[in-house]
Amino acid sequence: MREKKNPTLELIALLAIMVGIVAFSIDSMLPGIPAIANELSPQAPKKAQEVLVFFILGMGLGTFCVGPISDSIGRRPVIIFGLFLYITMALIAFLSSSLEVLLLARFFQGLGAAAPRIVTQAIIRDVYSGRKMAQILSLVMIIFTLVPAIAPFLGDQIIKSFGWRGVFLAFAAFGLILLFWFNIRLGETLLKERQRIFLFGQIWPSLLEMYRNPQVRYSICIQTFCYGTLFSSLILIQPIFDLNFQRGANFPLWFALIAFLGAIASILNARLVMTFGMRSMVLYSLMVQVVLSSAVTAYFGSMPQTDKTAFVLYFTWQSMIFFQAGLTLGNLSALAMEPMGHIAGFTASVSSGIATVLAASLAMGVNVLFDGTPFSLIAYNLVLALIALGFTLVMIRSGRRLQEFKRNA
Repeated sequence: MREKKNPTLELIALLAIMVGIVAFSIDSMLPGIPAIANELSPQAPKKAQEVLVFFILGMGLGTFCVGPISDSIGRRPVIIFGLFLYITMALIAFLSSSLEVLLLARFFQGLGAAAPRIVTQAIIRDVYSGRKMAQILSLVMIIFTLVPAIAPFLGDQIIKSFGWRGVFLAFAAFGLILLFWFNIRLGETLLKERQRIFLFGQIWPSLLEMYRNPQVRYSICIQTFCYGTLFSSLILIQPIFDLNFQRGANFPLWFALIAFLGAIASILNARLVMTFGMRSMVLYSLMVQVVLSSAVTAYFGSMPQTDKTAFVLYFTWQSMIFFQAGLTLGNLSALAMEPMGHIAGFTASVSSGIATVLAASLAMGVNVLFDGTPFSLIAYNLVLALIALGFTLVMIRSGRRLQEFKRNA
């Protein structure tokens, strides 16, 4: 398909909502975690938080296969099957009578959600390239980050009216609407001549090609730690608001404000990336995050963690995590896929799969270390941000060396 210059608002909205199915499936569950714990795991309430982790793990593992399959048979069949699996697992979760069944359903629901999340990136790469692709990804991220702004509020209202199981009926309805919209409005973007027969023998050479490209390799590493900061803060945000600051009743409103600030970052990135480039946007946002996290960690390490000042600092820091996501994740996805247009689906799958699974593991680590206060979370995320910044500096230096080599060759 030839590259288009001006995507329609409907196309951007559809692609964003397909990616946003992940945020909706995670964030709307946040208000329901206490109710799930009371009903299904009263003796171990922390296990209820695994409804988030299992979904992320399923999604991460699903990303490894949906991209290569979409490179082989096309984008549409993979997304349609993924949405069907997502809807089915939502209904099974609605009927679950134990935490084990619920977690299993959430795992496979995550597998289904991986299809629209990852194949959407390949669709964008089918049609756009370079900074234009990064700009489109940023526009998609604007709507993607608005989903968390309303998801906890919607989840809270559904739970108050129908109980926590009602959220899963909402998931099924959302999936059905998205399936219908996608099926009638978006055609196949992968041309027949560009489809690649999926052979296991091609996996290893494709992996080697990705690994040998420094831009792809370092982009995946940076994504891992950026997603790690986002996932770890998401898992613990509701307990911190509720237990540490006693603001659980108004949590959906606070979360909406945090997510709205993240959407502003995506708007800024869509404008600024065309001027400054993807690497610079990632570098500067991580530098700001490291400075802010260092200051807040120092404060929480020596001052009270429950007063008004502590809440303002925590809220500012948490907002910056979402702001950083808006300035980094779309750019990092574009950087990973830019040199791999001929295997865009495979690259989107592997890069996102590795980053998501490892980030989910990092998030589970902070759940173990969590002591009921923000300090452990913020200090943990400071370490992740420092590592991400280090990889970013190495990636930029590697890119400069490659340019010098090409000029001298």
